[in-house]
Amino acid sequence: MAHYARFRYTASMTRKSPIRPVIAALEPSGITKVTALGLGNPDILPLWFGETDLVTPPFIRQAAVQALEAGGTFYTNARGILPLREAIRDFHKRTIGADIPVERITVPGAAMLAVVTALQMVCESGDNVVIVSPIWPNIFQAAKVVGAEPRLVRLDEDWTAGRWRLDLDKLFDACDGRTKAMFLASPGNPTGWMLTADEQKKILDFTRERGIAIIADEVYGTLVYDGAKHAPSFLSIADDEDAVFAINSFSKPWAMTGWRIGWLVHPKSVEGAAAALAQCNNTGATHFLQYGALAALSPEGDAFRGTLLERCRAGRDVVESWINRQNRVRWFKPDGAFYGFLHVDGLKDSLGFCQDMVRNDQVGVSPGWAFSLGDARDDSYLRICFAQDTAKLSDALTRLEGAIRKL
Repeated sequence: MAHYARFRYTASMTRKSPIRPVIAALEPSGITKVTALGLGNPDILPLWFGETDLVTPPFIRQAAVQALEAGGTFYTNARGILPLREAIRDFHKRTIGADIPVERITVPGAAMLAVVTALQMVCESGDNVVIVSPIWPNIFQAAKVVGAEPRLVRLDEDWTAGRWRLDLDKLFDACDGRTKAMFLASPGNPTGWMLTADEQKKILDFTRERGIAIIADEVYGTLVYDGAKHAPSFLSIADDEDAVFAINSFSKPWAMTGWRIGWLVHPKSVEGAAAALAQCNNTGATHFLQYGALAALSPEGDAFRGTLLERCRAGRDVVESWINRQNRVRWFKPDGAFYGFLHVDGLKDSLGFCQDMVRNDQVGVSPGWAFSLGDARDDSYLRICFAQDTAKLSDALTRLEGAIRKL
């Protein structure tokens, strides 16, 4: 005790912080820097978040309420209740034709927690994660949080063909001896770009040979516009022990963004580790909300997904018609998801532009700057979510047109 009593902190001493430098350096995303100016303001037309304006359908809400009233307030299996994991298994069977054992399915809480869990399983300080971009900013932030270096490989703009294009040689060349994971979102946020089945096969072969994990964001897998039940999925070609981690969520297809429930499909051999991480990170998803998620996977939930897809298709048509009347705006018509990633000629400060739109035009859009690690090419883009009422969407686009004219 005497030893400790002799130490006294004085103002002249340099205070040492135990906070990891990478954490101290984290900042809110560019999306957050825009929404902070108007989130909750009913006068704002919000196209900034990745969510529809539809409320979660009644049959899902009622299932959660019934579970709550029945006493569903206790701990559950940290990997999710068994009926929910079985329903997720069946969802994969009918959408991608893959028979995924329930041992490979974990429901840790939000899909973002599933991303972090996958990164925790494969990465440590000094590793890197190769990420196809433009990408939702939470992804490269999460890589930093686990101590890995995010290494972005940008999609190429092919204006002649009218599509985003992934250069596989560039993707593979970005990998080195420290690469532990490759992150791909397909359909992508913010671009709506989609991997082909052939590209997935080549990527899986490469990662198998190099001992690199695939973290596949398949959250928008059923929101595709080519008539397919689901976008091409790594789960259709991977075996039970491939280092493939597929992320999915109830947020987007079932209008459940505020519920914070998603799931992770992982190699069968890490079942125990998935349980341990679920216990450490979140102790599992909220008990009664899991019954709402279970209802979402019913035939009624499949019908709602179809309704939402048509709403998104109508919104995509509205945006396309609007773009066709513009001189300074162009896009690659998205194959999936519900975003327009709009290239605006002459735009060089997307964050400032979006902040001014909130203040002056009462419209919320996301800056392209947010979706990369300082790539100036993305600063010429804006992201909008078109899963909206078409009348409100048209109003927001009219206001956007007026703001662009002032550039």
